[in-house]
Amino acid sequence: MPYLPSAALLVFGLVLLGLWSVRAVRGLGRTRTVLAAAKATFGDETGLLRARAAGLRVAVAQRKPSSRVAWAGRGETGGRS
Repeated sequence: MPYLPSAALLVFGLVLLGLWSVRAVRGLGRTRTVLAAAKATFGDETGLLRARAAGLRVAVAQRKPSSRVAWAGRGETGGRS
């Protein structure tokens, strides 16, 4: 029975590998949860920033004097008769 210590060591190693794998999978689950929460928060903040930038563009566009001619002599049909 010289193979018995080797078999016992192999079983012990497999048990340790299984325990390590379970811990790693649990850690990955927590990591996914944290990453999802961070992604949602970042997306919300990015959306708010985009909305503010769009609002500023509209406000600046409204303050600039218009380069378009207010009345070009066309009728209500838009130039078509």
